[in-house]
Order: sequence, then structure tokens, then C-alpha cells
Amino acid sequence: MKRRHVLISGAGIAGPAAAFWLARSGFTTTIVERSPRLRTSGHAVDLRGAQVEALRRMGLLERVVAAGTGRSELRVLNSKGRHVLSLPPQFAGGEVEIARGELSSILYEATAEDTEYIFGDWVTELTETGEGVAVTFAGGGTRLFDLVVGADGLHSGVRALTFGPEGRFRTDLGYYVAGFGAPNHLGLDHVGLMYNVPGRGITVSGLRPEASVRVTLVFASEPLDFDRHDVAQQRKLVADRFADVGWEVPRLLDALWDADDLYFDPLCQVHLPGYSRGRTVLLGDAAWGAGPGGGGTGLAMTAAYVLAGELAHADADHGAAFQRFERAVRPAASAGLKQAKGAGPFLAPATRTGLWLRDRAYRALTSRLLIGWLDSMSTKAANVLKPREYPL
Repeated sequence: MKRRHVLISGAGIAGPAAAFWLARSGFTTTIVERSPRLRTSGHAVDLRGAQVEALRRMGLLERVVAAGTGRSELRVLNSKGRHVLSLPPQFAGGEVEIARGELSSILYEATAEDTEYIFGDWVTELTETGEGVAVTFAGGGTRLFDLVVGADGLHSGVRALTFGPEGRFRTDLGYYVAGFGAPNHLGLDHVGLMYNVPGRGITVSGLRPEASVRVTLVFASEPLDFDRHDVAQQRKLVADRFADVGWEVPRLLDALWDADDLYFDPLCQVHLPGYSRGRTVLLGDAAWGAGPGGGGTGLAMTAAYVLAGELAHADADHGAAFQRFERAVRPAASAGLKQAKGAGPFLAPATRTGLWLRDRAYRALTSRLLIGWLDSMSTKAANVLKPREYPL
């Protein structure tokens, strides 16, 4: 029997995770990635419960733990930059915490031998035929694949080609987020600092004094008109929004102008009526993007295992496999969307009263009485999708 060939759009986390399991299940896999190279920057991601089990099944858990950040304390600062509250590692971290770029590199190395990677290109047209999906690429040419997986993020091109314009399914939450690397002039060592003024929040996280820090800026805003591919415009927009904020922000913004890893986007969510159409299925943020706090990375990896498992045992009936995949994954995706809906007000409360109330909530949740309960609730959320074991 001819090996079925699957095209995966997106070389972040979800795409390579799907390629890992599909290749193991007897599929031929190709990944196309718009970026000219693997993206190795990004914030730390945490994994719990069934999400850690997914790594164990892949045989990658030891490598991920070895490359992990180690869980860090988060210190909340007042308006004068003084440390007023500490959030223990289990508040924001998981059983395993690793920089997103490190996880991406590990998944790439685990799949590069069995998967064809195409960087600097993307899908521009999808046409179903009697034999499969004819895929046209921006770089020219058309290739035929049996199935297509859209794992290309919140602004998925595959989703737009398959379901329609992004605006039909995207809900903006009234906030924007920017992230970039900067010199560690604060000497942070396994600690994060959070500083706020009303409507704006700054978090600086460092793992080692000699390494760079990750700066995350969140601010409330009306919808902004900007070019997603114009980095210079985005730098100026972010700098203008935080120009009058004190503490260490001016020095951190100095690094913004030279940062080659700037991420800037609205906090938004994706709500789709279904995850598949015909021979195309969506995975990860392309299907159910929740935003910060939604457990998206761990869920994407676990869902990739489910997708491959269902396809491998569907007797070539991809439609039935896609339906079973969605039934298994949607409850966890819905829980993540609900959980992340309040991320903006949590990270950047709009008023001083809101900041005070948030910090009081922090104190209560991290008390000896409640921290264990909070940890168990976080693990319970990660286990909403606890897939059966597929003999892959």
C-alpha cells in the first residue's frame, strides 16, 4: 500500500509534534514554514500532567527536562519598583518548564531525519481532487498530498484558505502583547519581575545572570491598524506606548530597537465551528488559539498524538478520524479558551484599584492554604485531554 503523504504547515510546536507521530505511524511527512529558518526565540512554556506524558511517550522527556529552565519565582513590584509580593514557581510554572525555542529545536531534531522541511515558503492555494489535495506554494509549483494539517498559528493561512477570512473566527480581547530579548542588566537568576501602571504591564524573566532576559509588555488598547510584517512600525508603536513608564522600562526599551526576535500581536482568540473540512484539518492555535494562560503549547502536543493515532487507525477514512480527533480535543480546547479569556485584565489591570485587587488575589491564591489547591486545579485543567494510548 502506498504511504500516504501529509503536508503540515507550520514548524513551531504543533507541526513537528504531528510530524513525529505521523511518521511513526507510517505516513510520509512534509513541513512547510514561512520563516526562512527555525524560530528559536520565545517565552517559557509549562507542561503538566498528560502533557508531560506526551513527551514521555515521544522519548523526549529527559531531553526537555535537561534543557528546561527550572521553575522560577515571580516577584511583583509596586509603583516605586519595590518588591512587595512573591509568586512561587508552582503558581505560573508546571511540572516541566522550557523556553519555547528550546522545545522547538528539540522537536525539529527529533523529526528532521524522517520529515522533509521546507523553509521560507508557504501555501497559497488548496484544491481538493479525487486523489488528494493539490497544494500551490508561494515559491512556485504545485504538489499533491493526501492530507493537509494547518499548524500555522493564530493567523493561519491554511485556515483562511479552508474556512474563510480570519475575522470570521477571531475575537480580540482589547489588549496587545509584545515580547523580545534584552541584556540582563538586572542580573536576574531564575526569577521574574512584574511591574505595572494602570493599563500596562511589564514582565522581565531571567534564567542566568550571563544570559539575556525575556521582556513581555502588555497594554490595553482600542484596535490598532498596523502591518504584521513591518517590524520597524511595531517597534515604534510599542516604544510610544511605554515611553512614559518609569522603573527600568526606558533601559529595556533601548534593547527593543535592536531586537531581532520581536513578537507583537493582539491578545485574541480563535473560535471555530469545526476543526476540519474535507482533507484538511487544523491543529493548535490555528484551530483553538486561546492566548496566554490557555495551556496552548501542551495541548497542541497532546492533540498531535491524538490526531496521528486516529488517522493511523481509521482505515484510510480521514473524515471519521478527524471527527474523533475533534470530539476528543474540543473539551480541552474550550477549557483553555475560557481560562485565558481574562489574561489581559490580569496582566495589565486598567486602574489602580484593579491592580490592588489583583495583588490581593495573588496573596490569597499563593497562601499555604490555597497554593496546593491551585496547583491541583492547574494539573486538572491540563488533564482535560487525557488521551487513550494508541499503538503507534
